[in-house]
Amino acid sequence: MDSAKSKVSLTEIFLTFATIGLTGFGGGMAIVALVERVCVREKKWISAEEFLHGLAFGQLLGPFSLNVCTFTGHHLRGIRGGIVAATAFIFPSFLLVSLLSWIYFTYNKLPQLQAALKGTNPVIIGLIVVVAIDMGRKQIKGGNGLLMAVAAFSAAVFLKLNSAWILLGAAFWSLCSAYNQRRSSR
Repeated sequence: MDSAKSKVSLTEIFLTFATIGLTGFGGGMAIVALVERVCVREKKWISAEEFLHGLAFGQLLGPFSLNVCTFTGHHLRGIRGGIVAATAFIFPSFLLVSLLSWIYFTYNKLPQLQAALKGTNPVIIGLIVVVAIDMGRKQIKGGNGLLMAVAAFSAAVFLKLNSAWILLGAAFWSLCSAYNQRRSSR
């Protein structure tokens, strides 16, 4: 760990991820985009490539927005940083979801609440599409990258493959490509 990263205090990690947890709306990819903006572009705590590796690991293991926060915290301060980042990220959501659950189950029959909830669904989908396009523009480079993105999209949409299988396939594809490049350069 370099000295710049070791200077990030656990308090700063906590406050940053609590803010992300409090202000990040829209589900997994919207949260990931917010974490990427804050931790990669603004604070420069982690490189874009390392962040994508954390995102790939997070896809394999469950709630990927939480996993990306944990990965970034661990990158900055080891196990304690990961625990602090994860706890800070979850805490505001826990409080807010507890409050919203109480409101929902107390007032769920009100037509105004039902109408408001129906109106948010298309917005959430739109936010996810914007994040995907933004990340794609930055990270998909060259014909091979575009081919992999189209193949992954097709496997998920048409074949209904689990993301873990798609990521494993991409890793295998990348390993084979690297092996072939080395063989042909000899």
